[in-house]
Amino acid sequence: MQLTDHFTLAQLTCSETAERDGIDNTAPLEVIDNLRRLAEGLEAVQALLGAPLDISSGYRSPALNRVVGGSPTSQHSQGLAADFVCAAFGTPLDIAAAIQASDIEFDQCILEYGRWVHLSFSTAPRGRMLSIYNSQDGYLDGLRDADGDLVA
Repeated sequence: MQLTDHFTLAQLTCSETAERDGIDNTAPLEVIDNLRRLAEGLEAVQALLGAPLDISSGYRSPALNRVVGGSPTSQHSQGLAADFVCAAFGTPLDIAAAIQASDIEFDQCILEYGRWVHLSFSTAPRGRMLSIYNSQDGYLDGLRDADGDLVA
């Protein structure tokens, strides 16, 4: 099912972990509208970056979310979040900085371990920017580099 010009339902529900572990990651009908909202937000990000996004995680069924250690309230399980990189644009820090500086209305943008960007959308976007580099320090407010310094 094509959700937007560049994003399909299959793309936003694909999971290597689910395939490897035999977990059904089919999105229920009540999540499809959220996945469409997510795809629309990702379209805006892809246009901003000028290159295709490489999505590593989108929707997660409750079983998949448990296996990957996701929060029980994860926006992935609601079909509202995706993790991605865009090597053609730059590093995950570059990507998060571009999203932060844009007019894209996101709920949360999290630079995770300096390796990927987690981005979520909602009907009441908070525009919350976070960074995490290790479990000891946890989530830090703002966009931060590996030294913990705020990035403008």
